Amino acid sequence: MGDLRKDYSIDRFVIVSPENNSVNDSKKCPYCPGNESMTNPSTLSLVAKDGMLQRLQDTEDNYVQNWSVRVFESKNPVVTTTSENSYSDRPLYSEPAYGYHYVVVASEKHKDSLASISTEQWSNVLVVIQDRLRWLYTQRGVTYVSIYVNHGKEAGGSTNHAHLNVVTFSTIPPVIEQEAEAAHRILNEKGICPMCQTVGTETGGPRQILQTEGFVAFCPWAPSHPYEFWIYPKKHITSFSKITQKEINDLSLILRATLGGLANTMKSLSYNMVFHLSPEKKNNRQIHWHIEVYPQADPWSGLERGYGVFLNKIPPEKAAEELGSACRKELAGLVGIV
Repeated sequence: MGDLRKDYSIDRFVIVSPENNSVNDSKKCPYCPGNESMTNPSTLSLVAKDGMLQRLQDTEDNYVQNWSVRVFESKNPVVTTTSENSYSDRPLYSEPAYGYHYVVVASEKHKDSLASISTEQWSNVLVVIQDRLRWLYTQRGVTYVSIYVNHGKEAGGSTNHAHLNVVTFSTIPPVIEQEAEAAHRILNEKGICPMCQTVGTETGGPRQILQTEGFVAFCPWAPSHPYEFWIYPKKHITSFSKITQKEINDLSLILRATLGGLANTMKSLSYNMVFHLSPEKKNNRQIHWHIEVYPQADPWSGLERGYGVFLNKIPPEKAAEELGSACRKELAGLVGIV
């Protein structure tokens, strides 16, 4: 399959993966009920029955029916456990693009989106992600588990059916490494987690979008994208897999309200959503876990691509004002306040 190549000198990695010839060109959606044979068999299918949630999986001759969340290995993975075990040295460093790539289908309904599913359904999705996260960190060769969403063509989306990607790496991704190093340095110098300090600063401030009992959503001070926002736990938590069901329900509420508010603010919008989590295996690379959402409203210019200097035409304070109004209305509707 592919290989993971490192830049000549800086910590920038590229997965070079030849196009998979098995890409589906059918007009049928492979993620819809009835089309389960178009994907790999499910490793986990969540089925609601008699008020209970059952965790089932497909067998060789039987596909689970009436599922609400479905998880399976991608047929077009960006990493794979069957990668050739080949390495090369600098300056042309490469290593196998080894890992697992799962797809989490968030709803059985094709017209649903992550901005329209119920908060209960979001909770089911997060419980399933927790389950996969815990299992993946027991597997050999897994150092980091990434969770991300590509919604819309401009964000790299391949299908309109609501889903998330879970991809593992044998090394810690550079952005997470940088966040962890900065957090560790500031903690040693100042005696405080920098993101705990940020949460304290942004809560109730001009860039806050929304807050619930345990989470706060805000537009960051220096956003790389117009209308970008982050969701943070208010208290210092480094392990997403250990949050409680109550915290999952609270996170589901703020995710649904903010994504719904974003969809109402910017119609037909493409966006990426990423979970920035600490590695779960023993190490000192711990971060205050959070979620970042990047609306793809404007294409990047030479400044962004060539120098890593971002140009943002929408002040985060203005973006927060617009998003905040829409998200509060969305939240009111979700909790039954007219």
